[in-house]
Amino acid sequence: MGVMKTTIEIPDPLFRKVKSTAAERDQTLKEFFTEALQDKLASTRSATLSDEPAWMQGFGKLRDLRSETARVLKRVDEAFGRIEDEDRE
Repeated sequence: MGVMKTTIEIPDPLFRKVKSTAAERDQTLKEFFTEALQDKLASTRSATLSDEPAWMQGFGKLRDLRSETARVLKRVDEAFGRIEDEDRE
């Protein structure tokens, strides 16, 4: 695998945070930036593979709980859907 050297400009506060985070993880800046860029590319790739907009990708994850949700709603309706005699007046 080849290595490309480049220069980037980032804001000083961000650089300080990156440098301290890399040190906490016992990583070099090179390792930290490489990992961060790989993570960013992976998340971008998975977002573009989906037909859904990025903001919508989290929806539908609990689809298998639909029957449980229906059961709970039925119980709520049973408990709170009745009008008690004292409330009819």
